[in-house]
Amino acid sequence: MSSQGFMSKIAIPYAEALVESASAASVLDKVNEDLSLISEILEESKELKTFFYNPLITIEIKKNVVNELFNNQVHSLVIRFLLVLIDRRRITLLDIIISKYLELVYQLQSIVVAEIQTPIILADIQQSALIHKIRDITNSKTVKLVITIEPMLIAGFIIKIGSKTIDTSLHGRLKHISAYLNSASSISI
Repeated sequence: MSSQGFMSKIAIPYAEALVESASAASVLDKVNEDLSLISEILEESKELKTFFYNPLITIEIKKNVVNELFNNQVHSLVIRFLLVLIDRRRITLLDIIISKYLELVYQLQSIVVAEIQTPIILADIQQSALIHKIRDITNSKTVKLVITIEPMLIAGFIIKIGSKTIDTSLHGRLKHISAYLNSASSISI
């Protein structure tokens, strides 16, 4: 089993516990917002991530930093959850736990997450059309778009919904043609 798979297995019970607690307290939406905020902060601040991952920094210091940073910004349930992760030395799995938590919440709320790579910023009307089409394809009530700008695609877009991928990009078509030509030339006389 890969280390990513192993870490994912460890993260799932924590994510499930957080979903259960947030649902029981009727604060799923608030916890979603708070975890998204924390995820953004960790992505922007490599120093904070390194701080949490450093085993030489004591649990008490990490707890103090969490309380100082997030005390008036996030729900108390999220702070308590972060403190539990620190106590159990699982704070290094926070990114994976947040990801698993969001997957579980989206399943619970029948939300489909569509990751879109596009070379340009999509207009609101284009996003609405994509949401409508994805809703029809997946028979879901709600679709959440996660858009990434990828200039390398040249034109078109790539949509990932779960394990399915739809590639309409010019870059993808050129790769497909290149692979076809390479396989055709290896078969020649």
